[in-house]
This record gives sequence, structure tokens and C-alpha cells, in this order.
Amino acid sequence: MGGKLSITRTVSAMILACGLALAAAPAAYAESKVVAVVNGAPITSGDIAKRAAFMRLQKQGGGTAAAREQLIDEALKREEVLRVGASVSTTDVDGAVGRFAAGNKLTVEQLSHVLDQAGVGLDHFRNYVAVAMSWPRVVNARFGGGGGGRLSNEDLVRRMQEKGTKPVTTEYFLQQVIFVVPASKRNAIIGKRQAEANASRAKYPGCDQAKVFAATMRDVSVRNLGRMMAQEIPADWKPLVEQAGDGITTGTRVTDRGVEYLAICKKREVSDDLAAEIVFRAEDLGKKQEGEDANSKRYIEELRKKAQIVEK
Repeated sequence: MGGKLSITRTVSAMILACGLALAAAPAAYAESKVVAVVNGAPITSGDIAKRAAFMRLQKQGGGTAAAREQLIDEALKREEVLRVGASVSTTDVDGAVGRFAAGNKLTVEQLSHVLDQAGVGLDHFRNYVAVAMSWPRVVNARFGGGGGGRLSNEDLVRRMQEKGTKPVTTEYFLQQVIFVVPASKRNAIIGKRQAEANASRAKYPGCDQAKVFAATMRDVSVRNLGRMMAQEIPADWKPLVEQAGDGITTGTRVTDRGVEYLAICKKREVSDDLAAEIVFRAEDLGKKQEGEDANSKRYIEELRKKAQIVEK
């Protein structure tokens, strides 16, 4: 739904309330010194101070000791990512940071200011994002990343027999309304476009007349998303769809394209074979993610055993 790049659950949870960071006192660091060396890569006291500040933004405890351990693991991950050639591109990282900023109603420059005020810094954040995006590739390459395919008819029947009944889920027919904001004008007009998008929701005439409605406004496009089960709605949109209840439109979101909302053309409870398959696949995906977490932990433990880690 718009091609937003997933950064992993860890990154999607970071800085739960960016505005709170503005109240954080800027950290005053003494001259950095090397406090650990991981396979020849140094970790400084300044690095640890920044990670500890970042962890406070994430509402994590543990202080400098936990920050040190995170950075040791991160150094091992970075080395392994480079060894197997699984690093994401700089463009990928820039795009992810930009989308994260937009999702918090900030420009990248404003996000940088927030992070500076909190004692983290944009570079530290970007390095964190780069590893967080790249590491799952390494884990999947090592342990396999299957589990996303269609269920066979036999599997579907077996799962329904185990359940005793067909699962019930909510089926939506959705449209996506986009108030386009060119990248070159983003900082200047994003607030105005969001106000326009919010105002248009009250006048939305319904899905059949949506394109005619969009034509009365400047740089507004409408996309038919078609049939979509609740489990298929992207995580960025799911809370807004659920909060809409029986309403016609969701709240707005700032994205890399501009300001968007979804229109709910039709909504109903279904329990057909397709719905059952999607419910079961969502359950499998949850189990797969738990397995990936376990594999990641195991991988790090293996790397630690082989690594030369000198703490000073």
C-alpha cells in the first residue's frame, strides 16, 4: 500500500514520542575514549553515551552497561553483514529515515534537531537503522526465510479440522486518497496539504464518486485497492482502519508521497476459504517472526563465541 519499506519491528517501535525528546537535556560528553574493541573495531565512550540516550528515548532501561552490550552486538552484526554482502544501500537508509521522520510529522532536519537535543545525533540513528534493516537478510540467508507461500488445499482442510470451524475475519473494500506533495515543496506545503486532506474527509461522497470528487481538487489521486482482509492491511494503516469503525474514511497519514487516507467502501465479516487461508497465514507469520528472533539470538551468540572482544 504505497511501497513503504519495512524497517523491522525494532525500528518501527523506536522513539515512541519524538516530541518528548525536545525536553531532554543535551548530553555533555567528555572527550571520547576507546572502551571496547570488537574484532579490531573500536567502541568509544561517546558511542555508548549516544546509545544510552537513544535507549532512553525508546524507554529502555539498563543504562551504559546495556548500551555497551548493544553496541558490541551491533559491531558483530555489522561485520557479518559486510562479510556476506547483505548490506542495504545508502538510498534505502535515507528513504527509511525520511519516512520515519514524515510518520512523526517532522522533516529530516527537524528529526536531526530532536536527536541532537536528546544527545543521540542523526548519524548514530542512521547507523542503527542500517544495521536493523540489513541484519534480517543475514539471518534469513543463514536459517532460511520461507513461510510466506500459499497453503495447499490439504493443509487448509487440516487446519480447519483442527480448529473445528472456519475462522471469521473482516473483509474490506478500500480506496486510497492521496494529496500529492512534491519532494521539492514538502517542507513548505505539507501542513497546508494535511489541512486540506482532513477537511476533505467530511465531504467524501463515497467510493463510486471518489474520482469525480478528487478531480475538483488540485493534485489529488484515488487508487482502488480492492478486496483486503484485516490481516492483509499494512501495519501502518491497520490502527487507522480499526479506529474508523463504521466510518467512511480513516484519519490521515503523512507518507513519502504526501498526505493520505483510506476510504472504506464496504466492510463485512466473512468465513470463506480465502479468509481462512489468510487468517492461518497470519498466524504462521507470527510464529515465523518468533522463530526469526530466536535465530537472531542464536546467531549473535555464535558470533560472540568466535569474536575477539576486548573491554577496557
